Amino acid sequence: MSTSTAGIQLKTERQKLAGVVELLSSMRFAISLLSVLAIASVIGTVMKQNEPMTNYVNQFGPFWFDVFGKLGLYSVYSAWWFLLILAFLVISTSLCIIRNAPRMLADMRSWRENVREQSLRNFHHKAEWRGEQGEAQLVQQSAERIAAHGYKVKIVQKDQATLITAKQGAANKWGYIFAHSAIVIICVGGLLDSDLPIRFQEWMYGKTPFMGNGVISEIPAQHRLGLANPTFRGNTLIPEGSSSSTAIIPRQNGVLLQDLPFTIKLDRFIIDFYSTGMPKLFASEVHVTDHETGKSFPATIKVNQPLIYKGLAVYQSSFEDGGSKLKVTGYPMKGAGKDSFVLNGEVSGTTPLANRGQDGNAEYTIEWSGFRPFNVENMAQNGQDLRAVAKGKSLADELQQQLGSAGKGANTKDLKNVGPSLQYKLRDKTGQAREFHNYMQPVLVDGSYVFLTGVRDTPNEQFRYLRIPADDNDSVDEWMRLRAALQSPAMRLQAAERYAQRALPGGSDAVRRQLVESSQKGMDIFAGNDKEAGYVAVARFLERIPQADQEKAADIFMKILNGSLWDLWQVARERDGLKPVEADDKHARFLQLATNAYADAFFYGSPVYLNLTSFDEVKASVLQVTRSPGKNVVYLGCLFLVLGVFAMLYIRERRVWVWIKPEGNGHAHALMAMSTQRRTLDFDREYDKLKAALLHGQAA
Repeated sequence: MSTSTAGIQLKTERQKLAGVVELLSSMRFAISLLSVLAIASVIGTVMKQNEPMTNYVNQFGPFWFDVFGKLGLYSVYSAWWFLLILAFLVISTSLCIIRNAPRMLADMRSWRENVREQSLRNFHHKAEWRGEQGEAQLVQQSAERIAAHGYKVKIVQKDQATLITAKQGAANKWGYIFAHSAIVIICVGGLLDSDLPIRFQEWMYGKTPFMGNGVISEIPAQHRLGLANPTFRGNTLIPEGSSSSTAIIPRQNGVLLQDLPFTIKLDRFIIDFYSTGMPKLFASEVHVTDHETGKSFPATIKVNQPLIYKGLAVYQSSFEDGGSKLKVTGYPMKGAGKDSFVLNGEVSGTTPLANRGQDGNAEYTIEWSGFRPFNVENMAQNGQDLRAVAKGKSLADELQQQLGSAGKGANTKDLKNVGPSLQYKLRDKTGQAREFHNYMQPVLVDGSYVFLTGVRDTPNEQFRYLRIPADDNDSVDEWMRLRAALQSPAMRLQAAERYAQRALPGGSDAVRRQLVESSQKGMDIFAGNDKEAGYVAVARFLERIPQADQEKAADIFMKILNGSLWDLWQVARERDGLKPVEADDKHARFLQLATNAYADAFFYGSPVYLNLTSFDEVKASVLQVTRSPGKNVVYLGCLFLVLGVFAMLYIRERRVWVWIKPEGNGHAHALMAMSTQRRTLDFDREYDKLKAALLHGQAA
């Protein structure tokens, strides 16, 4: 290869390198990166980060879950492309500083004394005058007056004339340097606090996320990070009376365990609430024991008041249930059985549930997922009525309206403490689960006390509430008695005969027998089957009647049904050795609500209803443990950013030149020009003042 060819190739490679540097250090490239970062930050703010993968599957579905997972949207701030953009932004901004900062610093020091008289005449802000004194006196006078306005002044002799050059606000360029440096510093701080060190350990040392269940102390070393880990952000949940020396770092396919150099024991968790039910204060009283020295000391960790020890910050993040002990009474929701049973459970634990109700050999598992000792609720917004999921025709809606307001939403807007609540999942043997939310005490809704039990199919849905009326003893026993009786054909027949006897005391046997059949058939339809029950079943039956007669038939049907259910209730009480209830408005209202609740129970979808009867609360504190070497770096970057923005917005660079040359008869001629980077009204006023000061006492 000839020397000339090698030289051409070298020149071409240099041009390519210069082009790459030009692109990377260009403003349009940096703005593009910042735009992508802004969009990613919006996604990271709107979409909950580092949630369990099952939550995302339930929220987005299998297809979009896979798409969003490949894009790394479930942990945006640690996604490879996000970190790559940060790295490119650091490179781009650094190149921009390297290219432009020397020129800016040189310009700040420069007096720009290479101007010529003719170039000054081309300025927009310029003035000329003839001085009565000589050149030396005019130079001295003009320099003093310019300096009096806060300018730094330099006098230069050139071309048989004298040039006065002055500057003010040259520090404005520090704003650009500080602002660009701030971007670099903040990005470097972000990279220092990223999970790059953890990824390096996963790649270099074979660390893998733990995906199973087990005792923390028994989890193998390949799932643990050592004390030398330079940066991490993890959580630890500590029940009262328990301790922890490990933080949990969530990963996309499991968790990593971060060992801590000390043990935190939670002595007491303190929580206080506003009247709205929102937490006002929560704090953890802990004891910290150093593993190296054995030293132990007490501390209180509050929100925005972390514990700082050995380079680690321990923040009060949130609170959870620490495994409260629960005692519930279960009632069958299917079949003619009504005998209750007692179950014991523990929050975050499971309890088997087998052979309850009419499911025969069906087996279920109760997963106790949550407990709250009190709930301050706005009952007007407490989820949805369970009846909202009914798919009946409009006739079914009309039938519901005839039975009062129990199916309507609550109209009170008062915030009230409605007592403890229990949350659990009921999972069948195929793995399908529904989630339930039951209040322990009856709640006043539309003037009547009802037990609220909510159900939802997926975590991202609202709970839909079944309202079981409370009886005279503030329990669900009477409703359960009526529900079981409705499922018994023998008791329905007995109630129909009693209703016919009560409704037609002097009627003929044939008419009474016809009324018995109508009453029994009405209760049979309302009792329903596996496909439909309640008002939906009644509506299906009435649709067979000609439309012109449906309204009249519905009125007669509901009157017979209401009367029959009253007698069914009394028959059920007599079977259990109880006295009949008084036929008053109070019990009529109860029967009305009980009828509505039975119709809604078809959509409840559970073989049992679990009523919380007692509990032993165990609180737990969720602490966030972090090591953030980039935090102080980011603070420094923020300081630089404030200084840079302040300098760019509030410091204005101005330059002044006065060209003075002698004339005959001991006089001198002066030419003044003034410039700035941003022409504003303030600059125009400043020019006028300086011009007036220089022309004072002179002949224009």
